Amino acid sequence: MITLKNVILRRSAKVLLDGASVTINPGEKVGLVGRNGAGKSTLFALFNGTLHEDGGDFASPKQWRLAQVAQNMPETDESATDFVVGGDTRLTELREALAVTEAAHAADPDDHDIGMDLAHAYTDLADAGEHDAVPRAQALILGLGFKAHELDQPVNSFSGGWRMRLQLARALMCPSDLLLLDEPTNHLDLDALVWLEAWLQKYAGTMIVISHDREFLDAVTDVTLHIEHAKLTRYGGNYSAFETLRAQQMELQQSAFAKQQDKIAHLQKFIDRFKAKASKAKQAQSRVKALERMEKVAPLLAEADFSFEFKEPGNIPNPMLSISDASFGYLIEDEPPKTILRGVNRSVLAGQRIGILGANGQGKSTLVKTIAREMGALAGTVTEGKGLNIGYFAQQELDVLRPQDTPLEHMVRMARELGSSVKERTGEQDLRGYLGSFNFSGDMVKQAVGTMSGGEKARLVLAMMVWQRPNLLLLDEPTNHLDLATREALAVALNEFEGTLMLVSHDRALLRSVCDEFWLVGRGVVTDFDGDLDDYQRYLLDEAKRLREEAKLATREAAAVVEKAAPSPQAAAQDRQQRSEQAKPLKRELAQIDERLAAAGTEKASLEARLANPLPAPEIAEAGKRLKTLNDEIGQLEERWLALSDRLEALAA
Repeated sequence: MITLKNVILRRSAKVLLDGASVTINPGEKVGLVGRNGAGKSTLFALFNGTLHEDGGDFASPKQWRLAQVAQNMPETDESATDFVVGGDTRLTELREALAVTEAAHAADPDDHDIGMDLAHAYTDLADAGEHDAVPRAQALILGLGFKAHELDQPVNSFSGGWRMRLQLARALMCPSDLLLLDEPTNHLDLDALVWLEAWLQKYAGTMIVISHDREFLDAVTDVTLHIEHAKLTRYGGNYSAFETLRAQQMELQQSAFAKQQDKIAHLQKFIDRFKAKASKAKQAQSRVKALERMEKVAPLLAEADFSFEFKEPGNIPNPMLSISDASFGYLIEDEPPKTILRGVNRSVLAGQRIGILGANGQGKSTLVKTIAREMGALAGTVTEGKGLNIGYFAQQELDVLRPQDTPLEHMVRMARELGSSVKERTGEQDLRGYLGSFNFSGDMVKQAVGTMSGGEKARLVLAMMVWQRPNLLLLDEPTNHLDLATREALAVALNEFEGTLMLVSHDRALLRSVCDEFWLVGRGVVTDFDGDLDDYQRYLLDEAKRLREEAKLATREAAAVVEKAAPSPQAAAQDRQQRSEQAKPLKRELAQIDERLAAAGTEKASLEARLANPLPAPEIAEAGKRLKTLNDEIGQLEERWLALSDRLEALAA
């Protein structure tokens, strides 16, 4: 287990943890939460050994193997598959040991001891999963959103975000007892995120994760550690359970709670209004549930030190825009147009709140950029309503900000570009006050944007967008750099927005709480998605399964081509001998598992028979505990039995 006893952690002169004591048990899945700057990443550095405590005692098992995502951008010509296989450190060590032993055997083929070492080296490699290392790596790569034809492409050929996905796959490939994940969802689309959740739910070791995605935390954690005011508090349960407990604690603090009543009443008014008019459609009911959560944790939302609201639009055209028989895609110089979506017929009406769904690479960004006027339609028409004013938040907007300029300079320039007289509409003091409402207070309005965090840049883009009083909000992954408190503030503001909303996001909590309907972008078309986000997650998992099956088929076909070149009789005999040697220890272990399964099954049946009869309380507790241990052991044995059977089948093939 991992233990902290009265631990003190400092960053420069600032005390981040003061007298922290907590225990993390083997196999627990822990969410580490707290505001930006609270000390989450510093605590991670303590966990991975790059930082030592300034006071108190920290201990973790020395024999535990650690896996974490490397933060450096990989620069290598290795294929994506080889790069991820390299993450299996145990396999890499054994391959190196085998190479040394093979060299020694080649130098002295008659040495019996070296021959035995060679046999052991082959057996160790088999036990470490040498035979299925490539399929395991490729399953991780495909699960994280890559296409089958990209498996053998060099790492350097991918953009930064995709290379970080490969770093994540490499960390998951590493056999580990402790897995540390710092914002693992930042570079993922919703389809890859859903796959990652499913993978982590099966992970057998201890996991600690930092994330600002509350639904991701809910899905993969069972313990929450909260850092606040240099204190570390452990809560049993996932993020929602922590949120509820903390809201209840705050509600007991009546003096502080009383000050929040206006903010809570404001939120409550909207919730009541929406719930009164909500339809029975699955999407609307999903939103009702999300709003009920906001209702339950209203004290916690009101306590947040950041909130904002969208100003009422000057006018709201209806329809906002109409798309007729359109094709969307890219114009490439000296090449035919690349069509991504075709036959698009859609109308966007006043007041609609649309979530745009679609697996990675299916055309969500193409649709959004065309509506945002960043690209033109390849065919058909996009007709805008009179007075349409789009507020567009794109991921690349953060890169468009001028690093050397200040937030105040950005606001002044935007006002001028919109044809407004800054002196007439708003003076410097007014602009300072406006930026202050987005937490750019004091000297921050004069700080160069290039020195700011991703979250601060995202808040500046939001501030600039709100100032323009749009009637159509077009948001493409607006939460990537926002912490949990700012995400909640955005959800509240969007719920009160009077105009029309179109949202692309992998943050399901945001999608649930602000969207009434969904469009699905996939296989070249845009259609209505008749379901809620739970239905969509099942759709994504089915799509991922289909892609994996396609990849397996491609791998088998490639192997069949290789096998056409028949080996020599001598090589075939040597291969059979090697396979036979590798199979022997597997068969022995399989027989041992069969014996243990039979014994465990007999003991389990006996315990269940005992529990069916009246027993004293201590005996019931003891028998129940033993039954749970047996069930866990039987589950592990069955999984190992299946794995061994697959290996033997592969050796026999």
